[in-house]
Amino acid sequence: MNMKVGQNGKALFVEWEGLKHQVYSDTGGEPTIGIGHLLTRDERRSGKIRISGLCIDYRNGLTTEQCYQLLEQDVAIAEKSVNDSVHVELNQNQFDALVSLAFNIGGSAFRASTLVKLLNQKQYDKVPEQMRRWVRDNGKVIQGLVNRREKEIALWNTPV
Repeated sequence: MNMKVGQNGKALFVEWEGLKHQVYSDTGGEPTIGIGHLLTRDERRSGKIRISGLCIDYRNGLTTEQCYQLLEQDVAIAEKSVNDSVHVELNQNQFDALVSLAFNIGGSAFRASTLVKLLNQKQYDKVPEQMRRWVRDNGKVIQGLVNRREKEIALWNTPV
């Protein structure tokens, strides 16, 4: 599979993640910037993010354009996780919903998930209940994650 997130999917990332030009703490207290970009240890240490091949000092904030470029890079990683691990046919909305989940929980957690195992056995109907399992941050149920999963499920269930 080699699908890409559609424009509707990208619009939802901005809606769900928000767009912040300055560093903020996510629900788990982790430093984040842009459209849900979790700062890596190296980025935190250096104060720089590589965006479109350039090292950008983010400490005084990012431009809106840089936030969108960073989203493109981050989405490409999540798209690869879904494309590499899902071996059944998906429609665009199903793909976008899974990329949103992979973007939010991380590629390795997505690839190792029961959701992927069941989906690859063509158990499409089990995906929503599996998505609902991913609502905790540091062991606590986070209402924002509950809301996001329900929106991802609604997208998953929307015919193209």
